[in-house]
Amino acid sequence: MSYQTDLIAKLKEIFQIDRADLDFGIYRILNSRSKEIGDYLQNRLPAKIQAAFSTSSQTQINSWQKELAEAEKAAAALGANPDNLPKIQELKDKITSAQKGSVTSEAVVYSHLLTFFSRYYEEGDFISQRRYKGDTYAVPYSGEEVLLHWANKDQYYTKSGENFSNYRFKLSDGREVFFRLTAADTAKDNRKDNDAARVFALVQERVIEKEDDNGDLHEEAVYPVREISDASGGKTLEICFEYTVASEGGKKAQKIANENTIATLQDLIGEDWQAVWQLAPTEQNSKRTLLEKHLADYTAKNTADYFIHKDLGGFLRRELDFYIKNEVMDLDNIQDAPTFANIEGSLHQIQTLRAIAREIIDFLAQLEDFQKKLWLKKKFVAKSHWLITLNHIPQEMLKTVFANAKQRETWKNLFAINDLPPPDENPDSFAESNPYLTVDTSLFPAAFQTALLAALSNDHDLDEATDGLLIHSDNFQALNLLQARYRGQVKCIYIDPPYNTAASEIIYKNSYKHSSWLSFLNNTLQLAKPIMNYQTGVLCGTIDDVEQKIFSQIIENNFGELAGTVAIRIKPSGRPIPNGFALSHEYAIFARRNPNLPIARLSHNEEQKARYREKDEKGLFFWELFRKAGSNSNRENRPTMFYPFYLNTETLRLRLPEMTYSDKYQKYDIQENPKNNEVAVYPIKDDGLDGRWYFGLERALTIQDEFKAVLQNDGTHRIYYRRRPNDGIQPTSLWFDARYSATEHGTALLKNLFGEQETFSYPKSIYAVEDCLTVSGAKLETTATILDYFAGSGTTAHAVINLNREDGGRRKYILVEQGEYFDTVLKPRVQKVVYAENWKDGKPQADKESSLNGVPQIVKVLKLESYEDTLNNLVLKDNGDLFAKLNDGAKEDYLLRYMLADQSRDSLLNTDVFRRPFNYQMDIATNSAGATERMDIDLVETFNYLLGLRVHAVKDRIEKDGYLTVEGTLPDGETALVLWRDCEKVGYEGLDALLGRLKINPQDSEYGTVYINGDHNIATVWENESGVSGCLKIRQIESEFMALMFGEAQ
Repeated sequence: MSYQTDLIAKLKEIFQIDRADLDFGIYRILNSRSKEIGDYLQNRLPAKIQAAFSTSSQTQINSWQKELAEAEKAAAALGANPDNLPKIQELKDKITSAQKGSVTSEAVVYSHLLTFFSRYYEEGDFISQRRYKGDTYAVPYSGEEVLLHWANKDQYYTKSGENFSNYRFKLSDGREVFFRLTAADTAKDNRKDNDAARVFALVQERVIEKEDDNGDLHEEAVYPVREISDASGGKTLEICFEYTVASEGGKKAQKIANENTIATLQDLIGEDWQAVWQLAPTEQNSKRTLLEKHLADYTAKNTADYFIHKDLGGFLRRELDFYIKNEVMDLDNIQDAPTFANIEGSLHQIQTLRAIAREIIDFLAQLEDFQKKLWLKKKFVAKSHWLITLNHIPQEMLKTVFANAKQRETWKNLFAINDLPPPDENPDSFAESNPYLTVDTSLFPAAFQTALLAALSNDHDLDEATDGLLIHSDNFQALNLLQARYRGQVKCIYIDPPYNTAASEIIYKNSYKHSSWLSFLNNTLQLAKPIMNYQTGVLCGTIDDVEQKIFSQIIENNFGELAGTVAIRIKPSGRPIPNGFALSHEYAIFARRNPNLPIARLSHNEEQKARYREKDEKGLFFWELFRKAGSNSNRENRPTMFYPFYLNTETLRLRLPEMTYSDKYQKYDIQENPKNNEVAVYPIKDDGLDGRWYFGLERALTIQDEFKAVLQNDGTHRIYYRRRPNDGIQPTSLWFDARYSATEHGTALLKNLFGEQETFSYPKSIYAVEDCLTVSGAKLETTATILDYFAGSGTTAHAVINLNREDGGRRKYILVEQGEYFDTVLKPRVQKVVYAENWKDGKPQADKESSLNGVPQIVKVLKLESYEDTLNNLVLKDNGDLFAKLNDGAKEDYLLRYMLADQSRDSLLNTDVFRRPFNYQMDIATNSAGATERMDIDLVETFNYLLGLRVHAVKDRIEKDGYLTVEGTLPDGETALVLWRDCEKVGYEGLDALLGRLKINPQDSEYGTVYINGDHNIATVWENESGVSGCLKIRQIESEFMALMFGEAQ
């Protein structure tokens, strides 16, 4: 096979047009333009290389032929035989060599192109290995004292969702097939074959050793295929895979593994599930089955396209110049070249190589930059709903709430309530006795939610009244959308990322386990940093030993200073590790941007609080002997703490006399004598030796009314003082209290909440999270905002709700989670802990006063468009007519640099839909196989976040009058009104009348800026007869939306 053929095959692989069987994501987009790309690779590129050398060679040959003709003519004039002249022979040799050399030079260029592009590409990604020469690498270094570098530092990691490891699809009869990736065998956790080529293969039936939520090892049987049933009796076919070392290496290893899987499943899948063998043909494979299609999709999603390069064009251009200088331009060959023509030929090869390579790089950069644009695009709010406790529901809406069958069923299932009043009865009494039962607006028609929000806006500042925000999304995308709204406003960021162990391993490329994990973490930390308040913000991240070292470094790189690292004993008995220590701890790493910010203190525990048995108007205290006991209690230890009190023996009043301390004599000079009936009391020990007080004179003077004297049996007096609890306990770097046990206060807590064991793996102890928030300062600041973008089961929200329940605070929480357990664990957990403080076996438990200790709550819940949704909604517009009219040079320029951006423009954000903004729809994925549902997209909520609008009120007149208004405050403090209208209902003339009713004009508008969709001719400047003028800033929503949505992540 020639270098040309090899290069074209490699470029087809790189441009991903060789996978016509894959109809999702970027594959679908590129397959739709495979003809244009294939034509360029197959025809235009070779022709261009050939032309470059043909033109150059022919020009040189023509020059030499002309010179040869003149030389032969001169020889004839002299009567000499031309064949005997060296000059003429040399010219003939040059011409012959040049005619043959054109083909050789082409082969050299193809060889170098193949070598260069193969070097950086691996299974769908360009790996940022900065080659210096051969296998020597260059790290970008700018003179730092210490540099943390990893292979994928210049890339976005996109495989952050659990949907890639677990995959579901539905059959035509509604039943599900579930591909599950089994956990690694714990005994092999430290295997030495991590760098070997691995594939997704059907699991072999066997017994493996596995670690449970408690950290204990147990044996578990795994099966390649089995039928499982859910609580409602629904059937699912579960097919289990493992990520294992490939029996055969090479690029086709996964394809071979898939073929083996299908062959095995043909014997294992029973008659009831034969629907998996229904045909799902392609042009190349008319016999492809549904199972083969989904297996190919599943393994492709898991084995390729992990990264998007942040600047692929710049990276490859720099690497190309390195490659040419170090591996193509050989100085020895130049020095030893017999003639300048040889040097000239080599330079021409380099010119052609560089020109062609840069052209390919431009094409690749267009593709990568297009994916980067889609990744960084702020994502739409696909769905929004609210969880609102009954105490906030207007009385006139209660009947609608109680008549909703879905809501009633949810209350029965979540809260074990079986005494609901009949739907047609007055619900007021029940609502009054259950004020903290949550209403889930997703169970109601959209009109109910908008009416409810409008009603709440009458009595509340909506944003201020909202206690929590739950976001179902990839965390990078959620943080990207939150930038404008929450910049500098978060007090505490608490994260519990995947630990990258066998038990919680994220998917990664072979040999890139740690690098992938670092890119994944670093990209989100860079977005979290500006959200955190610079002066008072603290980040806390938990991790175990596997990634603790680099986790600490990456946090320090982003936040500048680590405030401290705490080891937390989460499993007192330890978790056995083969050939190692039984691990009983993990780490909490604290960071702050302000180095002068103190770490807050922990609260006193119950035993410590019990010491303070008395109480006065200042609070709790107990009487403690003021004379120091124990070690260092002698006068010579602290001479400044040996001074007298004067005690009036009749009134027992104490006072401190005037005195000054002499450094020279190491004692106080008492400047007044005791008055009548006064005696001096010193800290004299029982053995008669001089002792000392607990603290010095300066502090004692500030609390003179806190002392008392007690007469002893021997006639002397002892002095006591009111010891009061301080602000708390300075946290140590080791937390080993039993309440930090993840088994007792994480797993068992969830079991009590839900009444079942297997709800979520490895939940944190609620007390560990509460104390992490406390030392981060969240307890002191009762209006703090806390962010957790690895929310898991929702422990952070639970902890914040508990803190508010304890002191009546109004702390807010923002939780981001992408996993399927968002709906099955996180959201219901929040509702449960709002309703009742304590639970057992899935039922709320009242305290001694028969109170459930619920709390009022308003929680917003968002589901965001995903990166995959963006890709799957993309449609490339065919510009065939326009393309055909372009000349060859313009066609090539368009293909290489502009095609994807131009042809996707309307489907990414078609501003025409803003004429009817309440009807904008997209296909949103409903399962991991890519099945979608056509959903109404919430443009209103999306725009609120793009603006960073702090929403005060929403007025919904969509159904009646065709418009909706949102009042709020922009990040710069300016008041704003966003007016959304259905332009078919509120047209050009109707808009003027509407603005008149709303008093939106330059003369007396209360808003600094007004945003309006659709065309208008609203007056923005006003001046009266006296020359007094005013202006009103009007912004068109469409242009603002476009600019804000596609602004890069900060």
